[in-house]
Amino acid sequence: MASATSVRVREGRSLVTDGPFAETREQLGGFFLVEAPNLDEAIAVAQRIPAARYGTVEVRPAIDIPGLPDARATGEQP
Repeated sequence: MASATSVRVREGRSLVTDGPFAETREQLGGFFLVEAPNLDEAIAVAQRIPAARYGTVEVRPAIDIPGLPDARATGEQP
């Protein structure tokens, strides 16, 4: 996916690169769904995820699907 951004933190320094993490031997260990106003804020959150110090955190946009009910408007828990 061209809209992915990879975030790594090594020795206290952030490494941010465009594009997904290409190593196919890696496994998905879980995901965080973060609401952020823009990519820079989402990257700032990703930099604070502990896994970024040992692996790679990919930041990807969520796809907005028109016509679905908004859980916030209905009071439902996601």
